[in-house]
Amino acid sequence: MLKIYKRFAIIFLVECIFVFFCHWQTAHLIGKSGPFSCALYDMEGRLLGASVAKDGQWRFECGKVPQKFEKAIIAFEDKRFFLHPGVDAASITRAFLSNIKAGKIVSGGSTITMQTVRILEKNPGRTLLQKAKEAFIALIIECTLSKKQILSLYAANAPFGGNVIGLEAASWRYFNRPPESLTWAESATLAVLPNQPSLVYPGANKDILQKKRDLLLRKLFSKKIIDQKTLELSLEERIPEKAFSLPSHAPHYLEFLKAQNPHRSKFYTQIDLTLQKNAARIVNKWHNEFLARNIKNVCAIIIDNSTRNPVAYIGNVKGTKTSSVDLIQARRSSGSLLKPFLFAAMLDNGMVLPDQLVLDIPTRIGSYKPENNINQYRGVIPAGEALSRSLNIPAVKSLAKYGITAFLEYLKRCGFTTLTRTADEYGLPLILGGGEITLNEAALAYCSMMNSACKENKPNDRNSFPASTGASYLTLSALANGARPAEESQWMSYANSKKIAWKTGTSSGNRDAWAIGVTAKYTVGVWVGNGEGNGNKEIKSNTTAAPLLFDLFNSLPNSSWPAFPEDELEEVSVCKESGYLAGVNCAETKISYRPKNSPLGSCCPYCHIVTLTPDLKYSAGVSDMKGTYSGQMPVAKKWFVLPPSVEYWYTKHTLGYKEIPPELSPADPSNARDSALRSLSVVFPERGANIVIPVEIDGKKGAFVMVAAERSKECTVYWDIDGEYLGSTSGNHQMPCSPPVGKHVLTVWDSAGRRDSIVFTVVDGE
Repeated sequence: MLKIYKRFAIIFLVECIFVFFCHWQTAHLIGKSGPFSCALYDMEGRLLGASVAKDGQWRFECGKVPQKFEKAIIAFEDKRFFLHPGVDAASITRAFLSNIKAGKIVSGGSTITMQTVRILEKNPGRTLLQKAKEAFIALIIECTLSKKQILSLYAANAPFGGNVIGLEAASWRYFNRPPESLTWAESATLAVLPNQPSLVYPGANKDILQKKRDLLLRKLFSKKIIDQKTLELSLEERIPEKAFSLPSHAPHYLEFLKAQNPHRSKFYTQIDLTLQKNAARIVNKWHNEFLARNIKNVCAIIIDNSTRNPVAYIGNVKGTKTSSVDLIQARRSSGSLLKPFLFAAMLDNGMVLPDQLVLDIPTRIGSYKPENNINQYRGVIPAGEALSRSLNIPAVKSLAKYGITAFLEYLKRCGFTTLTRTADEYGLPLILGGGEITLNEAALAYCSMMNSACKENKPNDRNSFPASTGASYLTLSALANGARPAEESQWMSYANSKKIAWKTGTSSGNRDAWAIGVTAKYTVGVWVGNGEGNGNKEIKSNTTAAPLLFDLFNSLPNSSWPAFPEDELEEVSVCKESGYLAGVNCAETKISYRPKNSPLGSCCPYCHIVTLTPDLKYSAGVSDMKGTYSGQMPVAKKWFVLPPSVEYWYTKHTLGYKEIPPELSPADPSNARDSALRSLSVVFPERGANIVIPVEIDGKKGAFVMVAAERSKECTVYWDIDGEYLGSTSGNHQMPCSPPVGKHVLTVWDSAGRRDSIVFTVVDGE
């Protein structure tokens, strides 16, 4: 009994060793396959582009072998392929007799399996010993691989002439189509090529190639694989004259995927070849126009929001020094593209409401003095409109309020990975383009915001995006419906015909022009500029990136707008004038919306109870009711009142603002109005400002003009710097001065005894 167990153990051990050896030998042989080309395919499996393999060959990884090629290659090379164990004794015997009769080698008798071994062994010399080795390894391979796998291995490595290796590469090079779509004639042509690939291939020995193909077609007919009609039509097909160039529809995307996945050779993507070609055509059309303005580079990406994958990817345009650079992945100054994310964050934190007024006046924060993108200030402006107009002052003030560190963390949660410096290093300029981002990540962030706004559309990023559904919807609505700067008004008619939330941005020095638009279905991102990084005054988003953006949207199927998320927003009563939460002093209110569960913000700071004379001509208290108004009581009114320094700018651009009536009896300083209602304020310089006084053309020291706002048109304003009286003004309160370098105190007072005082510093401009 023990001997039997030992015998079984020995047999089992031998079997294990044999199986291990077979698998090792097969893996070792497959490992000798040359490196594959990297190939990019669209959503329907169409080849978008490929790169040559490291050894200079076109060699594609082969999957399932199409039926037509399978039947053709078996009929031509190995008719008993599915019957023999890797070696066909009948074929070898026939080849041996033929060679003896001819006195030389005229037939090899190799099976497809043996040919696969020979190809992977790099075609060593033809000797009996080598043939025996190939036969032995073929038997081993047949023990570990299926017939279909062997056929696939052969099809991936067989030579097809020149530097074309494998069925798929040959199909694209010679017929410009995938092997699955080849005709019987085309499949037969490819089936005969590996037999003499160095002598017979498209473009060389055409007559010999056609003769061999036709013989194979007739053989297929004789075996009843094809019918008479198919044979006749196949014989009429022409042999290809030369190789096609492989397509190159998305070369930058291929290189991007190769870098992300260095061990893969095939990339099946969501790129839509039709959209890709249309996008390339549109980008090239605009690029030709931009060249006349010395703008050399353009890139664009179109993303399907439901998958977050690109359906079109134009990484750069051809014909420039930087054409090979994928500008979709390049780090560039963000311009104004980050403003919507700050707006959404502040909505969720209860710091702002869509129509809430935000300050838009000349501002200095420490030594930083931001400027609007247009040299105008509106005093106050609704937050949503400030976003759609991309005003810089409100954005900087908002970031100062929200916090730079908190915003950087928020942006990381939005998907931005390139903002790696500290909050102190970025400072407040972060919101105006002080950080570098990529178009790819920016477009994906806007895509995520739209997915957040669409309750019915919840891809993988839905729960990780930091903005709530309510905040995302309100932000995108502001971008879709808000007022636009005058220079962008030409695009509003188009934007209204196809509802799109869109944002533009131009970086400092006119180096980058951005435009990103989003609908429920698609996100489109555009960058225009010079790859070398040099600025150009012609690089403006409103005249370059924006029109290109809408042209791209015009090539896309229509898309819906997300439904109003009723259960994600809460109604709030706000002041009709200020957009703040309505307070007790607000005369009129309206309904607005805030994200569900966001903290309640501040009540309206601009509406006050003002007491007036019965005819409403003057502000007056009970003690002021003398003379004409003796014996009468003042009337209390709810009044929307802006501070003088804000009112000064607001009334320049806004009609219908009702200024508070002048005081009937101006109070003495000890009995003045509270600060919100005071009549006199310094507008410029701002408190804590650092002023550089320019030198005139003649070399003499120049001056700057100070500005004050006074509600009472009848009052005279008096000016004083450091205790030195400068003079007085009436009506338009502006005063030139030229103080020395150093800190100064400016004091203004009016004929009614009201005063304001600020400190500023004159610095050396050299």
